[in-house]
Amino acid sequence: MRVFNFAAGPSILPLEVLQEAQKDLLDYNGSGMSIAEMSHRSKTFMAVNDEANALLRELLNIGDDYAVLFVQGGASQQFASVPLNLMTTGVADYIVTGNFAKKAQEEGAKYGVANIVASSKDKNYTYIPNLDGVEFSKDASYVHITSNNTIFGTRYTKFPKTSAPLVADMSSNILSEEINVNDFGLIYAGAQKNIAPAGVTIVIAKRELLGKQLDICPTMLNYAIQDKNDSLYNTPPCFPMYISMLVFRWLKKLGGIKEIQKINEYKAGLLYDFIDNSSLYTNSVNKNDRSIMNVPFVTGSEELDAEFVKEATKNGLVSLKGHRLVGGMRASIYNAMPVEGVKALIEFMKKFEMEHK
Repeated sequence: MRVFNFAAGPSILPLEVLQEAQKDLLDYNGSGMSIAEMSHRSKTFMAVNDEANALLRELLNIGDDYAVLFVQGGASQQFASVPLNLMTTGVADYIVTGNFAKKAQEEGAKYGVANIVASSKDKNYTYIPNLDGVEFSKDASYVHITSNNTIFGTRYTKFPKTSAPLVADMSSNILSEEINVNDFGLIYAGAQKNIAPAGVTIVIAKRELLGKQLDICPTMLNYAIQDKNDSLYNTPPCFPMYISMLVFRWLKKLGGIKEIQKINEYKAGLLYDFIDNSSLYTNSVNKNDRSIMNVPFVTGSEELDAEFVKEATKNGLVSLKGHRLVGGMRASIYNAMPVEGVKALIEFMKKFEMEHK
């Protein structure tokens, strides 16, 4: 029996995608071999690469003036790749709204001046700073944000307007709601939260920013080289790229980003409404900044939290333990989490609350 998997990443994938992959593990597209064992230089896999690229462009309305790359190393490697490719003035601005945003800033500081121009650390990252009136550095090469905070459960509902290119780590909310790619100089996202298994990272970069990398930038991290080689400079993460293609197909079939956003807002609304009206559970995030992907909550007792996680697991609701920096519980309700999963969680939460009044 399949459970409802609320893990923050690697995370739940659409069932029909898994079923398609199960079939293709033995024989992909009549090739007589598994999708997991074919050459990345074969025409068959190149077609996968091309379709994944084209579908992502269609879903996000990405123009030809942007490169779409499928690279390795996770979003954490992009913490270094971004300054190595874009910090042309030796200065960049960072808005720190959580653990990963802080790690990105610390990595950027290895290659130049990484100014923290705003932060929500003062309230344990439970809100997104008001950026009206924030003074960005006049010589900043870029401004870096983390659009959704996986650990603390916040998200940007409005992106800052900056004169320098805006760079966003969208690992945990890419493809979950409509965005205008043209507002960004670069977007990157580890795919293991909302797209594919761990192993591939998506980079969407304005081409006019490429080719100006620092002299110390490794060849493998050079965006311009990856773009020139259609993400095939070296052996890419083939299987996660294939799953990405299937997930993009699935999203298109659902009606695209506009439709999945409606579903995501509905799921999150159900869960937040229940928490807000509960006498047991609380969510400390500023309501205007709440993530629709990651919902942390606590009972107020560490012992009761632990019991909740244990009993939920017995009831087929798994990976609900909160991050060690926050504690409590966290329900990650990415695109692939069905409405039934959120409703099942709420029903369990009701039952648990009644039993622990």
